[in-house]
Amino acid sequence: MIQNILSTDSSGATLLIRFMVGAVFVSEGIQKFLYPALRGAGRFEKIGLPEPEFLGAFVGAFEIVCGALVLFGLFTRMAAIPLLCIMAVAVFTTKGKVLAEAGFWEMMHGSRTDWSMIMGNLFLLYKGGGRFSVDYQLQFKASWK
Repeated sequence: MIQNILSTDSSGATLLIRFMVGAVFVSEGIQKFLYPALRGAGRFEKIGLPEPEFLGAFVGAFEIVCGALVLFGLFTRMAAIPLLCIMAVAVFTTKGKVLAEAGFWEMMHGSRTDWSMIMGNLFLLYKGGGRFSVDYQLQFKASWK
């Protein structure tokens, strides 16, 4: 089981995707605590999500923790799953209204970062952390046992 979670290929280029995805999520998570009225609870309340105070901190914490795991390449596949869930909720709660009011192209423009993060996380879920990850090092050590 743990072998499947840690398994990854030897591609070094995966590091670029990991840094992009991890840096965005860590940054966004931190901002939910630094600017709660704008990025955290206030934003969640504005879009109508329940328990915005709790949800803002909860999502922010998950973004920081899972984003850091992605940055280090530790349990990369597992960390990508909650980040995909966060992105799915973000798209469905914010972009549906834009689509209805402003049309398809405005929605696509406004969701370009969302789609990039979704695709980056799907890539990491499929490929793992790559050569320059803790996962790769642990996988290598486990293969010698």
